[in-house]
Amino acid sequence: MSTDTSALTLLSRLPNFDPRAVPVLRTDADLPAVGADRLRPEALAKRFALPPSWQPEVTMERRFANRQPAQASVLVPIVLRDEPTVLLTQRTEHLSTHSGQVAFPGGRMDDTDTSPAATALREAQEEVGLAPEHVHVLGSLPIYTTGTAYIVTPVVGLVSPGFNLQLNPDEVASAFEVPLAFLMNPANHRRHAYEAEGVRREWFSMPWMDGEQERFIWGATAGMLRNFYRFLAA
Repeated sequence: MSTDTSALTLLSRLPNFDPRAVPVLRTDADLPAVGADRLRPEALAKRFALPPSWQPEVTMERRFANRQPAQASVLVPIVLRDEPTVLLTQRTEHLSTHSGQVAFPGGRMDDTDTSPAATALREAQEEVGLAPEHVHVLGSLPIYTTGTAYIVTPVVGLVSPGFNLQLNPDEVASAFEVPLAFLMNPANHRRHAYEAEGVRREWFSMPWMDGEQERFIWGATAGMLRNFYRFLAA
C-alpha cells in the first residue's frame, strides 16, 4: 500500500510463501456492511450516476517489476441473481504472473480498444466467453496500480443471467460467483502483513468457501473490492 517504486520480489515468488499461511492481523468487523438496499441494481446504477464524495483506500502496490507500466482494465461483473453475485476467475497455474490466483476477467489494453470499458468487455469475452450484450456498464472505480506495473481501471457492469461461459484454458482454470453482500461486508475483510527483503508488505484477503473449495481472494483483487466497498458505503 506504498508508493515506493523500487523493485521487490513478487510475493508469490518468495521461497515457501503461501498467503493462506500468513497470520490475520485483524478483520474489520467494526465497520458497517453495505445494506441490501444499496446492492440492488437500481441503487448501484444511481450510485455511479451520482457518485458520493469518497476516497479509495488502496491505489498502489509496492513495485515488483522493473518494466514499463502498461494500461489494463478488469471487469467487475455483478450477476443479477435474486441476490447479486460477483463473477471471478481462478487463473491457471502456468501463467507468468499471478498464476493460480483469483482475479477479475481482464487484461492489457490493446491499440484497437477505444476505452477502458472496451478493454474490460473484450478481455471478459476472450477469457470466459462472457458476451458484451450481457453486460451493462455502470462506470469505473479509481485506477489501481499493481506491483507488476499494470495501471488497472476496474470497470463495473451488471450482468444479465442466461449467459454461457466458455473458459479460455490457457488463462482460466475455473470461474465462480461470490455473493456481493459477502464481499461488501468488512467483517469478511482480513488484514495481513509480511516482512520480506527488509520491507513490510500489507494486503487484504476475503476467503470464500465455494462448496468444499476455498477461493482465496487476496492482493489486487481484494484491494479493488475494498475500494468498491468504500464507494458503496460512502
